[in-house]
Amino acid sequence: MNNNHHHYMGIEMNNQTWSLLDKKDRSEQDDIRMINYAKASLYHWRKSDKYTNVNEQRGKWLISHVFAILGKSNEALSYAKETLKITNDNNLKDFDLAFAYEAMARAYSIANNQNESKEWYKKAKVAGDLIVSEKDKEYFILYLNSKYKKSFPSCFHGQKSTNYFLGVVL
Repeated sequence: MNNNHHHYMGIEMNNQTWSLLDKKDRSEQDDIRMINYAKASLYHWRKSDKYTNVNEQRGKWLISHVFAILGKSNEALSYAKETLKITNDNNLKDFDLAFAYEAMARAYSIANNQNESKEWYKKAKVAGDLIVSEKDKEYFILYLNSKYKKSFPSCFHGQKSTNYFLGVVL
């Protein structure tokens, strides 16, 4: 498989992951596929000649997100921490920093550590408000308070926020 194929497969696996995230009434097999697709997306991005640290960060974020949605707190937190480390090590800001904080908040919430979750949620909200692109900011805030908010405690649900993510840039 050449670099162009890996690039295409990275995008395709990302899209397949999002299709399953959005699917109502996912089966256990769908959940397994979703994990595999998210990991495969990152694998193929790493083989693409267009791969950057941003792809690595966003790929780790997606894997964390999938595990959080599936209620797998240890895995979600592990990948969220990796996302944050990549973000900090590469001085990623703006959109990517906000999503790294969001991953931490969601993972801690899934782990029933509401104190940590609230702290990371506040950081995500502040970082989201600082996103330069209005379109990206709007996406992030909507995402932060999205249909996936079930993984956040009810105290977060009334707060306004804005956001947008992975499928566009990978």
